[in-house]
Amino acid sequence: METATKKTTKKGGYIEAIGRRKTATARVRITPAAKTTIMVNDAELQNYFKTSELIKIVQDPFVKGKIAEKFEITAKVIGGGANGQAEAVRHGITRALTEFDEELRGTLKKLGFLKRDPRAKERRKFGLKKARKAPQWSKR
Repeated sequence: METATKKTTKKGGYIEAIGRRKTATARVRITPAAKTTIMVNDAELQNYFKTSELIKIVQDPFVKGKIAEKFEITAKVIGGGANGQAEAVRHGITRALTEFDEELRGTLKKLGFLKRDPRAKERRKFGLKKARKAPQWSKR
């Protein structure tokens, strides 16, 4: 009995996954296509993320994971800043790719793209100036 490793795409021909980082949340849909295109909030990747560093973060699962398949990727991102949004999109793309092909899981997991980075800003406490910074103390 032979099992198929590649999952057939769901309704509408796409696979959807959610990626998160800090306060940013990205809903990512991947669809097999003739060439790879990435749209974030109805804008081209280069127009949405201005710096090359953020663009590289989003493209990392394909480049470092050495994925040959071509996909049309659409992402809706809310919350957070530019860096958090880029990492949320990367997390969502990685989750969708592992759902598409289970064999990619090991490679992408080693790269650390499947782990949701839980670090976020600590809240400010009552009586303190910042999360941990206390007002200056004087003995007299």
